[in-house]
Amino acid sequence: MVARVTKGDSTQLLPDVDVTLFILIVFFTLSDNFIIFPMLNGYKIIDADSHVIEPLNMWSQYLEPEFKDFAPSRDMKIKGESITYKISPQVRDRGNQQMLQAHPNAYTRGYDVESHVQEMVGMGIDLAFVYPTYGLWLFAIDTLPSEVIGALIRAYNTWLYEEFCSYDRDRLKGVGAINLHAPKEMVKELHRIAKYDGQAVFLRPNPVKGRLLSDPVYEPFWTECEALGIAVGIHEGTHSRLTTIGAERFNTRFALHACSHPMEQMMALLALIEGGVLERHPNLKVGFLESGCGWLPYWLWRLDEEYKNLYWEVKDCVKIKPSEYFRRQCFISIEPSEPYLAEVIAHIGVDNLIFGSDYPHMDHQPDVVKKVIELEGKLSHKIVKKIVWDNPSFFYSF
Repeated sequence: MVARVTKGDSTQLLPDVDVTLFILIVFFTLSDNFIIFPMLNGYKIIDADSHVIEPLNMWSQYLEPEFKDFAPSRDMKIKGESITYKISPQVRDRGNQQMLQAHPNAYTRGYDVESHVQEMVGMGIDLAFVYPTYGLWLFAIDTLPSEVIGALIRAYNTWLYEEFCSYDRDRLKGVGAINLHAPKEMVKELHRIAKYDGQAVFLRPNPVKGRLLSDPVYEPFWTECEALGIAVGIHEGTHSRLTTIGAERFNTRFALHACSHPMEQMMALLALIEGGVLERHPNLKVGFLESGCGWLPYWLWRLDEEYKNLYWEVKDCVKIKPSEYFRRQCFISIEPSEPYLAEVIAHIGVDNLIFGSDYPHMDHQPDVVKKVIELEGKLSHKIVKKIVWDNPSFFYSF
């Protein structure tokens, strides 16, 4: 392992640093204005999908006065009603155990921002684009009034940019939240995120208030994202109170998690293609996160086959093959453990693949960066570099 240590204008390489010693150096020097970049096999790493764990008191602190009654309680309820759906106490307990075992320092500190940066450095991550955790559920409660969702989103975005990311803006890049429940508010909040120098926003792939992502009411939002050069990350969240594939058929996390992430992403990609969003906005960049990439070659093949036979039905909105839209302007995060990455690359190329750690969620693995670097043995140094740095840099306009 090699570390690059920067202070002021000077840079020093520390070769063959023992990992434990290196992490201790980080802990003691972060407060001394050092910037320390671990270099795993010479790679710089962008984590395209990391998560904050929002402190519970943040909501009451940042919500506007008229909405403070909607701050979630410690047991994650709003006015007595759970913000989640079909999540058992056993899953909660096991998830907590796994998160504690993976990153005990961060867990015991409540995942505060300092521990977040420490864990990044320990894993070898140079910078991270951070998505919410509780927000994935809170912003997805279809039965809450849209103005309440908007207040929760404004509170989250303010905290994210003004407090959390301000700790280390070189390393922490906030991905802003947008209120799909209130289409007329979307562009206004997008501009507020842009004033914070936000480079990306996230949306859920699920229908919201019965609307797909291609609904005409969202067209001003897509237009403005393209004009501002703001990337859109599509991120699913299991156990949410939105219409979700599998949620009415199954009850276990085993089944719900297996269905929700890849299948909702498939539907979102289809909506953006079939509804003409990608056709009308060729410079829009869209990323599909935390669902693996193994489903993509099949789905693009299937959509291309349907287009071959039924192009006449969608010709006003879909003017090239669906796979060409994806290659032109879409990105997808990989899982290092997927056994067919070489075959995926053979079908769709490497320019659209990015990497996300999913830190610190229950299915995150603390050695995930090491595993993605080890793909060099199956792929190549050039391909791995594109996945962990070049492609996410382009997607997020970093």
